[in-house]
Amino acid sequence: MSLSLFAALALSAAPAPSSQPFTIQDQVLMRRLSSPSVSPEGNRVAFVLRSTDLEANKGRTDLWLVNADGSGLRQLTFSPESEGQPVWSPDGQSLFFLSPRGGSSQVFRLPLDGGEAQAVTKLPLDVGAFALSRDGKTLAVALEVYPDCATLECTTQRLKEKSQKKSTGQVYDKLFVRHWDSWKDGRRSHLFVLPVDGSAAPRDVMVGMDADGPSKPFGGPEEFTFTPDGKGLVFTARDVGNSESWSTDQDLFLASVDKPSTPRKLTEKNRATDTQPVFSPDGKTLAYLAMARPGFEADRLRVVLRSWPEGKERVLAEQWDRSAGSLTWSPDGKSVLVTADDIGHHRAFSLDVASGQVTAFSGPGYAAEPQPVADGRIVFVRDDLKSPADLYSVKADGSDVRQLTRVNEAALARLRFGDYEQFEFPGWNGETVRGYVVKPVDFDPKKKYPVAFLIHGGPQGSFGNHFHYRWNPQTYAGRGYAAVMVDFHGSTGYGQAFTDSISGDWGGKPLEDLQKGLAAAVKRYGFLDGDKVCALGASYGGFMINWIAGQMPDRFRCLVNHDGNLDEKLAYFNTEELWFPEWEHGGTPWEKPEGYTKHNPIDHVAKWKTPMLVIHGGQDFRVVDTQGLSTFTVLQRRGIPSKLLYFPDENHWVVKPANSIHWHETVLDWLDQWTKGTAKKPAAGPTVAPSAKAVP
Repeated sequence: MSLSLFAALALSAAPAPSSQPFTIQDQVLMRRLSSPSVSPEGNRVAFVLRSTDLEANKGRTDLWLVNADGSGLRQLTFSPESEGQPVWSPDGQSLFFLSPRGGSSQVFRLPLDGGEAQAVTKLPLDVGAFALSRDGKTLAVALEVYPDCATLECTTQRLKEKSQKKSTGQVYDKLFVRHWDSWKDGRRSHLFVLPVDGSAAPRDVMVGMDADGPSKPFGGPEEFTFTPDGKGLVFTARDVGNSESWSTDQDLFLASVDKPSTPRKLTEKNRATDTQPVFSPDGKTLAYLAMARPGFEADRLRVVLRSWPEGKERVLAEQWDRSAGSLTWSPDGKSVLVTADDIGHHRAFSLDVASGQVTAFSGPGYAAEPQPVADGRIVFVRDDLKSPADLYSVKADGSDVRQLTRVNEAALARLRFGDYEQFEFPGWNGETVRGYVVKPVDFDPKKKYPVAFLIHGGPQGSFGNHFHYRWNPQTYAGRGYAAVMVDFHGSTGYGQAFTDSISGDWGGKPLEDLQKGLAAAVKRYGFLDGDKVCALGASYGGFMINWIAGQMPDRFRCLVNHDGNLDEKLAYFNTEELWFPEWEHGGTPWEKPEGYTKHNPIDHVAKWKTPMLVIHGGQDFRVVDTQGLSTFTVLQRRGIPSKLLYFPDENHWVVKPANSIHWHETVLDWLDQWTKGTAKKPAAGPTVAPSAKAVP
């Protein structure tokens, strides 16, 4: 199958007689493919497949296996518990994986020629992530421990004693006090090494480090790896003492596997982020990703090559203006495979080690986790705005694309989606800005459709060609809306200068892009009803909804604000990762108060008039729930039509299946009320529509 497959996937197919428009229930029930792992011989791919049980209100994951040519698909695990992180044994005869079978998350090994999975570890603490040495003899496991404990039993005993105390008070003497959605209790994620055969007890290789390895809250096995000889472990950690909550200085460390010693910092010179270490097949080069600017979490991630063990370093493809991720070596060590946001897509690229030449091979859509397989091909996970994730393979030059799996084939056969198109327009300062329009399901060019105007978070993010499970425009298309998304200044995938341009200007260039982008879309696409538009956003998008409420009070029929700040100054003192507001607003509030008041929604609430739905999670420690409650208070006190949807058990995201359905039903009902019902919008002000053109 050629690259024309990608174009074909974006086109409408004749609806099956029994098909129906895509709904949030369909979205929640979609099977989600992730974590591909290629066998040593390159002819098989293990992966994780999630399914959702609405009755139990949770998802579960199983391990599956498919041949590299797409044949022989079969399920490997069937236990009621979730299995994950498949890792091949060096001989390719078995798979290691994580599972909570028996009540605790441990490492198991499954023989592929028949037989039951057997526990490899039986530790008193849950294993959070693991890595296997190249010879298959040693494991590295991440465990939550008290750093001052000399044994695992010390941690378990301390936890037991704590649970028996009548007092629930916790004393803190430094930040973090809480992070993402968890309160700190003194434990750290430390890496331990132990033989696979269980002949020795696990040993903490991070003794003396008051740091997490892997990092929290999202770090995983990609942040640590064994050295080629198996005698060392290279890992990522932020060991910066009391400045942890305002420092982005993650470093690579080298710890001895054979004997206790203090880990050695490998990236001492760089005060910004260093992460994701991966050794070349011949073991002579360590590749990793690095940022250059301390304190900036959205700086460009460059690929750094470090000779091993000498330590001489060079940046690969320094002139390539994209931020790399998902680092993997080719079998011959002549190239590295990465992914990056790129002009409204998330593509996979090959970087030539000798020349730095960059080759894109995945085509449009969203590509993830590329890995080499047999016959010089590359396997990767791919989705787009009309297709959930499946495995694909492709030649290294981007030709001969083949779809290997169709894990949602039955569900997709009965569903109808809206077509989509990328467009561009002159935004702030006349610079080119891009966006997407998703047509309603069963689109009729003779009709006018209300618009869901979706604003992405980050703010350094992108609403691109991606099948998202929280903000999927197809849920609006299935309800009869056209969706419009604009990648305003600050978005990723358009060069680092474009990304940088939002810092210190949250309400300036992005707002202008959003205004011009919506006007351009309405002018170009005659089916968009510019009089019936609701704007929706989360996180930074939620901040922007509050900002829009004061800057464009006459433009929208309604607004939806999910986890958005009302007061940027107070938000600094409520949040946990302080490096973020300090970079974005130019310092602390007492050093640079103007950075927090320049574009502060709370200073413009007197102009608010647009009906707003406010949504917040009680476990959101990034944007705390009092920001949402304050927003709702303003709306109610000013007599503006408003509702509050509060999830006490959700964090910055809404992930529980029943809650996700509740979220979408409430949001869509709110949009229906103000665009399809009898409710009237405020009088509209004049708009100027720049020209827009479709992007091929």
